[in-house]
Amino acid sequence: MKKNFMISIWMTIATTILLGVVYPFVVTVLAQVLFPSQANGSLITLNGKVVGSRLIGQPFSSPGYFRSRPSAAGNGYDAQNSGGSNLGPTNKSLIDRVSGDAQKAQAENPASPVPMDLITTSGSGLDPHISPAAAAFQAPRVAKERGMTEADVTTLIAKHTEPRQLGFLGEPRVNVLELNLDLDAVHPMH
Repeated sequence: MKKNFMISIWMTIATTILLGVVYPFVVTVLAQVLFPSQANGSLITLNGKVVGSRLIGQPFSSPGYFRSRPSAAGNGYDAQNSGGSNLGPTNKSLIDRVSGDAQKAQAENPASPVPMDLITTSGSGLDPHISPAAAAFQAPRVAKERGMTEADVTTLIAKHTEPRQLGFLGEPRVNVLELNLDLDAVHPMH
């Protein structure tokens, strides 16, 4: 009995050191060496100041900026509260919110149907991307607010459209923060 007890104590100590210290250390070092940007949050800096992450969406409310998907994460894009709303398709709160968002968006661009990703939240509530269709839907408003032509805005959207991963995974997408930063660089708001 004493022998089995000592073996269990030594195995606990050995696995704790191996799996609780050595393994995390090795994985952290490999991540920092092989993928330093991703390991540190894919942060985007502008003039030496961190302005956001390539992986987490941000709210943009000014009409001169492209807007992200709505967020169900806390007070909006709160990584500590990542997750969807878990409201079912017949939930009155969800229906009212989506209907209100659709009406606001439609008022901005009455000639085009509202892309779904502008009125629905992502599963994480932190999605930094919108579809190219959602960006194109917002192009007239952004062009008007910035005094640009829609063609110039559409060119920027095309520049920031990322293709499917490996050619077949996911959908084409536009990173909203990167697009808005490029807009500010090319044609700043006055």
